[in-house]
Amino acid sequence: MSLLKGFFSRSGEAGELMQFLWKAKLWFLIPLVVVLLVFGLLLIFAQATGVAPFVYTLF
Repeated sequence: MSLLKGFFSRSGEAGELMQFLWKAKLWFLIPLVVVLLVFGLLLIFAQATGVAPFVYTLF
């Protein structure tokens, strides 16, 4: 459990959101938030590199 607390304390707004969902017992929303964060990071990564044309064909 201390590992999760350490992760939440260093992760900023995303960590606060996950911590809120965990405390409010909204566990079913955690996978949705994780997938949205991964897609957001993928789009940010794709814009910063030359991979953008290939990523946009996935959607």
